[in-house]
Amino acid sequence: MSKLKIGVIVGSNSQQSINRQLAQGLVKLAQDQADFEFLDISHLPLYNRDFDGTPASKPFQDFKQKIRSCNGLLFVTPEHNRSVPAVLKNAIDGGSRPYGDSAWAGIPAAIIGTSPGGPATSMAQQHLRNIFVFADMPTMQQPEGFVQWKDGLIDAEGNIGPASKEFLAKYMSKFLAWVQLHQKH
Repeated sequence: MSKLKIGVIVGSNSQQSINRQLAQGLVKLAQDQADFEFLDISHLPLYNRDFDGTPASKPFQDFKQKIRSCNGLLFVTPEHNRSVPAVLKNAIDGGSRPYGDSAWAGIPAAIIGTSPGGPATSMAQQHLRNIFVFADMPTMQQPEGFVQWKDGLIDAEGNIGPASKEFLAKYMSKFLAWVQLHQKH
């Protein structure tokens, strides 16, 4: 049996993003269990339906092709103003349009994120869950991934630190089992 292909979408454009660092650490935890590909959203233009079907829509067409090639999607996102970052919402909108041609439908997903604050990214994650219901993405409910960013969460080599390693390894195992159970056929 071939390995699952998992797309990783980081909801930040910043290369220094703590969520990008978390995503890279999560991939290291499970790299022997699945093939991971980071799906870049930083280059996507602002979605405008006037450009559907024109050459201007090519970045979204290419992005949608990458989404469709995945067995599952891991969203690792910050929270901006108690909601989903604009760059991530734009990617989701562009990946779901034009109507009837959504790349998201039926692809199992999980959401996790980190921030220095206690609630981590809980509001953004809840908003994503609402969006994913409409997008028809079976989304893992438990365990939830509200990770507070602290010194030692990621070590100097980019690995998950010892205080969070057990929880996050279980999170990734449950996510991969979720994808296996719910993948499109």
